[in-house]
Amino acid sequence: MFRFLQWLLRRERLLRFASPLFGRFNPFLREHRSNPHATWQSLREAEPVYRSRIFGAWVLTRYDDVLHVLRDQNFTTDRSGVPLMQLISRLTRNDPEFSATIERNLLTTDGADHLRLRGLVSKAFTPRRIEQLRPKLQAVVDDLLDRAGENGEMDLIRDLAHPLPVTAIAELLGVPSRDRDLFRAWSADLVQLLDPLQGRGGMAPPRRANRELFAYFKPLLAERRANPRDDLLSAMIAVEEDGRSLSELDLLALSTLLLVAGHETTANLIGNAVVALLRHRDERKRLAEDPALITRAVDEFLRYDGPIQMTDRAVREDCVIGGKQIRKGQLVAVVLSAANRDPERFSDPDRLDLGRVDNHHLSFGQGNHFCLGSQLAKLEAEIAIGTLVRRFPDFTGNPDPPGWIRSIILRGPVALPLRLA
Repeated sequence: MFRFLQWLLRRERLLRFASPLFGRFNPFLREHRSNPHATWQSLREAEPVYRSRIFGAWVLTRYDDVLHVLRDQNFTTDRSGVPLMQLISRLTRNDPEFSATIERNLLTTDGADHLRLRGLVSKAFTPRRIEQLRPKLQAVVDDLLDRAGENGEMDLIRDLAHPLPVTAIAELLGVPSRDRDLFRAWSADLVQLLDPLQGRGGMAPPRRANRELFAYFKPLLAERRANPRDDLLSAMIAVEEDGRSLSELDLLALSTLLLVAGHETTANLIGNAVVALLRHRDERKRLAEDPALITRAVDEFLRYDGPIQMTDRAVREDCVIGGKQIRKGQLVAVVLSAANRDPERFSDPDRLDLGRVDNHHLSFGQGNHFCLGSQLAKLEAEIAIGTLVRRFPDFTGNPDPPGWIRSIILRGPVALPLRLA
């Protein structure tokens, strides 16, 4: 069934013909992938709390509404009652390891289970540990750009945006960065779980990748128990809270999540940022002339065109948002990308302003599920983008990438060829 739905959603002409069934919101068309902000603006202006019947979800596009849902405990990440998740659970019930990756991770647990997992992991995911990666990441970026500079050209995604975060998360976890090609392949398959209907091959690719990742991590965890090191795997094994430590299955699921989540989103952040610089040469010049602007610039890239378009929550009890009655058990999709360009919250929101000061974007979420890896993602982006602009301030390329990731959730170019001067 999954394969048929995936096949169906790749039939552009059929989906275009069926657009009236989608109402105001058809995210499967090429023009939406190229410029989702036009969709979000139209929705926000016409019906900011919109009921999409074909998706069976409410779609929220105003900053205040999105912030409310992210913070309010009436909205949960436990989606076990949602039909799509029930279907996935049925398909994976005979595979406990794959089921654990889907159901026992920081993105899908809530309440006491989530607080316990996050509390244990955050003790190991410290700012000090992240900052210690800076020299290593700078050396990786310098090496990657040295190679690109020798050729006079590069594909930003293939040659920088993907290798850097794989190396970063490998260093943090304490696994060999030489295996980054394996990690990238596994990550590409597993990330389909964020948007399973737009993947390929049904559930077989993510299931296979999960099986191979668990097989990869199991001996590493055993080795770290015997010989702890100064890395995240050892720290997660060692931490305890109220006498409880992470189980083997929790450790495997978390290691897998950190590898995938820490890879795809950061690669997309770097890709989207460089597309924005190609389209706004005056802002690129501004950054080249004032390298200290890079910290604010990364936050502006996150606001302007973040790597995650939306997330969702299930409703615990009946409530009202924007005058609309939302029922218990329904799904609410909060569009982070739309909230980040809400003119009621940001002045001139469609303008890229690398010096923007009042920039409380929602790209990392809010509340209990605020992104645990936000500091690492920003550090990687600062180093990658800052070094690229410093070393090759006059790089050129097509500001319209050859294609965008086929996903409602993720946003990023599939490739971005650059010429380096």
